[in-house]
Amino acid sequence: MNTQNMYALSLDQIATAIATVGHKRTILVQGHMGNGKSSLLKTLAARFPNHTPCYFDCTTKDLGDISIPSLNTEEGYVTYLPNEEFGIHLGKPLLINIDELGKANPAVKNALNITMLEHKVGTKKLPEGSIVFATTNLSAEGVGDLLPPHTRNRITVVTARKSTSEEFIEWGINNEVDHSVLGFVREFPQVLQGFDDVKDPKDNPYIYHPKEQRAAFITPRSLEAASDILKLRDMYDDHSLTALLMGTIGDRGAMDMMAFVKLADQLPSLQSIKDDPLSAKVPDSTSAVCMTVYRALGAMNRDWVDNWVTYMERLDKEAQGLFANGIRANTYAHRSVVMQSKNFTSWAMKNNYMFAADKA
Repeated sequence: MNTQNMYALSLDQIATAIATVGHKRTILVQGHMGNGKSSLLKTLAARFPNHTPCYFDCTTKDLGDISIPSLNTEEGYVTYLPNEEFGIHLGKPLLINIDELGKANPAVKNALNITMLEHKVGTKKLPEGSIVFATTNLSAEGVGDLLPPHTRNRITVVTARKSTSEEFIEWGINNEVDHSVLGFVREFPQVLQGFDDVKDPKDNPYIYHPKEQRAAFITPRSLEAASDILKLRDMYDDHSLTALLMGTIGDRGAMDMMAFVKLADQLPSLQSIKDDPLSAKVPDSTSAVCMTVYRALGAMNRDWVDNWVTYMERLDKEAQGLFANGIRANTYAHRSVVMQSKNFTSWAMKNNYMFAADKA
């Protein structure tokens, strides 16, 4: 059994670990490409608003981007001054994400060792309380992410586990991911598998696999990119939209997602639900109903939450349970708005089993 996978952590767990020990010891986060490792900087910046965030992409950097030599002619020695982009000159604690560490050239890796081990850039000490963490892809993916033993021995290495479909949907609701994408992920949860979950690459045609060349494939990152395209779908005909999706999430993913795009065009408008919740259209298919719920969760506000609850009671219990799960999520951005609705309170009391502590 692969102990690395057994003890893989969620991104939330990793963020907590970095927040706790990152000012003393650098944590290297390794995981599948596109699974949200780079989003840790945004998450941690929200936790540490007084720190200055610094994103250092090793794939585009050379030694001069870290520090440059400065000659002290009077004393006869050289110091290495940090590059401005680190923000040391600002005097505030720093929050540094060294991204794609495994792809850095050897000289950059060596120069960054002192940053990770001693919290220095060049010969300049980081401000007190600064946090440093690094991210890289799994070496098994075969995309050049290799770290020498002496580097790994200087840091704490943790593995980021893959997001589940439920976690991605929960995140997507709070981050304006298009409801077609969320419906697609609910219907095809295997799109979030990793290559190490399948023996034969043909068993999952949606994802990256080192044994088969695919021009594009699905990751949480590429799904977010597909969402950005779909938000502008009114600007494209179906042929152009399909081509754009094929170049973003791969051929098979694009074909299957287009079915959800066409399904989304049949959903009731949010305005129709606001205006007349008792007469607004209820979709026929289960997938369309789920997409309606996801869209409502993402767009919820106090002006129409009562009308939404009235409309939702016309949906089947599975769809109502989907809404309850969305509300129960600790990260749900509009929870306080929904909780203040008298209609919601009345509905929740009638359906309190949906909010049981052991309900997934």
